[in-house]
Amino acid sequence: MSNYILEKIIQEKPEQELDKLNSVKVMTDIFSRLMEREKDVLTRRYGLLGEKGETLEGIGKLHKLTRERVRQIEFASIKKIKKLEDLENYITNLKTIIKDLLIEHGGFLRKDFLLDILTVLTLEIKHEKKKIVKEEISQQTYRNNYDFILSKILADEFEVIEKSDKFNPLIKVKEEKIDHFEELADDLLNKIEEMKKTFTTEELVDFLKKLESYNRHQEKMKSRLNTNLFSLYKSKTFYDKAETIHENKVLYSLIQAIKNLERNKFGHWGSADWQEVKPKTINDKIYLVLKNHGKPMHFTEIAKKINEVAFDHKKANAATVHNELILDDRYILVGRGTYALKKWQEDK
Repeated sequence: MSNYILEKIIQEKPEQELDKLNSVKVMTDIFSRLMEREKDVLTRRYGLLGEKGETLEGIGKLHKLTRERVRQIEFASIKKIKKLEDLENYITNLKTIIKDLLIEHGGFLRKDFLLDILTVLTLEIKHEKKKIVKEEISQQTYRNNYDFILSKILADEFEVIEKSDKFNPLIKVKEEKIDHFEELADDLLNKIEEMKKTFTTEELVDFLKKLESYNRHQEKMKSRLNTNLFSLYKSKTFYDKAETIHENKVLYSLIQAIKNLERNKFGHWGSADWQEVKPKTINDKIYLVLKNHGKPMHFTEIAKKINEVAFDHKKANAATVHNELILDDRYILVGRGTYALKKWQEDK
């Protein structure tokens, strides 16, 4: 069975098989069939060296071409790749592995999550065998090359959904129905909004399993290939525990995909527009830091923690933090310059 190939790669790490999944090597081989200008246009346009993709206008100025002419070269080059007689030799294994990964996670994956899985699969597992400490090619380079392969070369094999009311950009098996996931996503978001409560990943998975919509579609929520991906999920690339992801592959895939569900810097999930999920003001950040810490903190410690967590590019000033703590009645002074959440006192 095809999932045996995936398990064999993870467990045995065969060099030849890993090379066939290496997006940079696959693209290098494919690009050997293009002319230099065609290569350069695609490389710059899609950031295949790890940078952000460049504009048609910027590439045009470099090559002394009009914006429209660059667009034509881009389109013609992709068409040329898709018509290569031996294209299957380059992408067959990768196509098989991607389909198996999608099926194993319920038929679809958030695009970013799939790119992470593929990068870990071909980078870290290969390097684990070779004991390579430093990688010369950046992880972003691999991700960008995988993105190009998925969205341009394999666009006819898989469905790429970039815009959806319910989900983040995702990749799905073409014939796969996801109506049950849409129903479950709506049910989950409605319940979370009602409760006004954030959840850890483990709590969220358990909560999902108690929903009526989950019970209706329980059979569709099981991994169909039962592939052992535990060692893959142990990578530091993935925020959550390997056990949590591995034992709940389909539900975890759904959580990752839901558009209006996001995780804050402390690993708690909630509605994307909540202050506890996306803190915007210094006061929001103070509250979230104190709540997560669970006990009183000095105002200078709070400012330091805000800067360590790096909610955004804005730096917190200790004096500003102190002023906010004094002015907001959600906080109480419990010591010299030390503050606590008022609700802690009320909950006792």
